Amino acid sequence: MTHLPQVKIPATYIRGGTSKGVFFRLQDLPERCQMPGAARDALFMRVIGSPDPYSAHIDGMGGATSSTSKCVILSRSSVPEHDVDYLYGQVSIDKAFVDWSGNCGNLSTAAGAFAIHAGLVDPARIPQDGTCVVRIWQANINKTIIAHVPVSNGQVQETGDFELDGVTFPAAEIVLEFLDPSDDGEEGGSMFPTGNLIDDLEVPGIGIFKATMISAGIPTVFVNAEDIGYTGSELREAINGNPEALEKFEQIRIAGALRMGLIKTPEEAAKRQHTPKIAFVAPPRDYLASSGKTIAAGEIDLLVRALSMGKLHHAMMGTAAVAIGTAAAIPGTLVNLAAGGGARSAVRFGHPSGTLRVGAEAAQVDGEWTVTKAIMSRSARVLMEGWVRVPGDAF
Repeated sequence: MTHLPQVKIPATYIRGGTSKGVFFRLQDLPERCQMPGAARDALFMRVIGSPDPYSAHIDGMGGATSSTSKCVILSRSSVPEHDVDYLYGQVSIDKAFVDWSGNCGNLSTAAGAFAIHAGLVDPARIPQDGTCVVRIWQANINKTIIAHVPVSNGQVQETGDFELDGVTFPAAEIVLEFLDPSDDGEEGGSMFPTGNLIDDLEVPGIGIFKATMISAGIPTVFVNAEDIGYTGSELREAINGNPEALEKFEQIRIAGALRMGLIKTPEEAAKRQHTPKIAFVAPPRDYLASSGKTIAAGEIDLLVRALSMGKLHHAMMGTAAVAIGTAAAIPGTLVNLAAGGGARSAVRFGHPSGTLRVGAEAAQVDGEWTVTKAIMSRSARVLMEGWVRVPGDAF
């Protein structure tokens, strides 16, 4: 039996924020994978090592977590006043599909840096020393992200002393601005798809919960930790090893997706695992982060835990942080109330790995809440570059 040899594809493996993924330039992909479709999805699944019934990704570049099962495509932008188009694929670990329904806020950091590394930014816009402002068109959700990338000697500066909880080593700080992050590109959508800051969300067979459902950064369903039997200080081990708890969260997520109009039937949720996110909030309290560091109640405004692709996230998704910052800025949401209520332009929240500060500028116009931008700091670092290899018959 004849077997096709492996194919070499130029690729770069990058950590962005508390995630990492395999980055490609569009023109470097095999021709049939340069367009959306089955070939591209099959390629990315094989690159990552999915679907993997062992949930280990031994035969791929993935790390068997939602934070490490990611692929990114960048190209020169097709949108005026932007440098690059950034397309993100969340690869399922144990099922055969790639979810294109949302953005990755953490890898948005790496997208700005990779755009410079990959020669996709006009050299005239890159200073010899200083900050390069990379204008990113997020093609999954049709939104603008501005990355302020430090540059030294004409190259991306990756080393530095900026520390990010959830990342082991310090690096250079990259400031991200998510412009007009509400709505998430959903047709006919709005920041609060139900029209309410708080809803009674009925979850069949489980109960009725107070919920804030918001589309800012990424569609997110927020519930109170206390209402579902938690304190908001839980670490991954307390939830991810409990199949009953994970199924309960998934049912709440499905109910929220239906109310937000993201899906029409519960069955559709199986192919839309990336969105919406489900998160639970609580007022501040002391807790031990996963690193063993004590987080004091006085250091934070509230506690937030969020699930991604069916598991409690080890830190916080960047897009969910945008949703948190936006909801915290709007008086009356569950997030705002957990933070003590009132008007605020920034919030520091506690997550399993530590703390994160995110700012948001929200205003009420003609009775509707809008957010002009959300801001946070992350970092990015190239881990490896060269070629990724996949069997020639994989796609």
